[in-house]
Amino acid sequence: MFTYPDIDPIAVAIGPLRVHWYGLMYLAGFLAAWWLARRRVAQPGSTWTYEQVDDLIFHAMLGVVLGGRVGYLVFYGQDRIAEDWRYIYRLWEGGMSFHGGLIGVLVAIALFARTTGKRVGDVFDFMAPLPAVGLGAGRLGNFINGELWGKPTDAAYGFLVQTPGGAQVLHASQLYEATLEGLVLFVLLWAYTASPRPRWAPSGVFLLAYGVFRFLIEFVRVPDAQLGYLASGWFTMGQLLTAPMILMGLVLLWLAYRRDEPTGNLAAR
Repeated sequence: MFTYPDIDPIAVAIGPLRVHWYGLMYLAGFLAAWWLARRRVAQPGSTWTYEQVDDLIFHAMLGVVLGGRVGYLVFYGQDRIAEDWRYIYRLWEGGMSFHGGLIGVLVAIALFARTTGKRVGDVFDFMAPLPAVGLGAGRLGNFINGELWGKPTDAAYGFLVQTPGGAQVLHASQLYEATLEGLVLFVLLWAYTASPRPRWAPSGVFLLAYGVFRFLIEFVRVPDAQLGYLASGWFTMGQLLTAPMILMGLVLLWLAYRRDEPTGNLAAR
C-alpha cells in the first residue's frame, strides 16, 4: 500500500501569479505532440511540411481546450455551474472531458484539412499517435490534483487517501489511465504508424484501443457524484460515451483494410 503524498497542485507561485501542475501537463502534451509530429515530417517520403504541423497543432490545441471544457460542462459539470458560474473558466481546478475534447479536435482537424487541401482521413491518421502523451500527462495532472480516485481496494498497490469520510485505500485509477491511455497507447500507435497503413486504419486503431482501455478502467473508477451509475449498478457515463468509439474503431479498421487505399501521408513510390 502507498500513501498519497498530498501534492500541492500549484507548481509555481510568484505573487498573484499561480502556475498549476494541471496546466503544465497540458502544455507538456501539446509540446510532445508538436515534437513527435515534426519527427514524422522528417520521415522519408513525408508529404507534410513543418509549417503544416505548426498549424495542425494550433488547431488541435483550440479543439482540445474548447471541446474538452465544453464537453465536461455539458456531460458532468452542470451542478458545479449552478453553484458558481465562474467554474466555467476555472480550468486549473480540473474538469476536462476526453470525449468533448475529441469532438473539438475532430472539428478543428476537419477545418484544417479543408484549408490545406488534405484528405480528412490522412490528417486523422497523421494525428493518431500524437494525443497519447497528452492523455497520459493529463491523468498525471488528475493524480497531482488528488481527483478522480478509483474505488476502495485491498490491493497492495492501492493508495491511502484522506477523504471527507476518513482515510481509505483507493485504486489510483488516474495512474492506470496514464499508463494505458498514455504510455501503452502511444507505443502501440507509434509502432503501428511507423510503416504505411491503409487510409483510416491508424484512426481506427486509436479509437478501438482507447475505447477498450477507457471502458475497462471505468470498472475501478468512481462515477461523478452528480451522475452516479447510469444502469445496472456499474454502467457509467464514461462507458456510454466510449462504447461508440469502440464500434467506430472496428468499422474503420474493417473498411480501411477492405478498401486498402494508400495513405496520402507518404509519397507513392
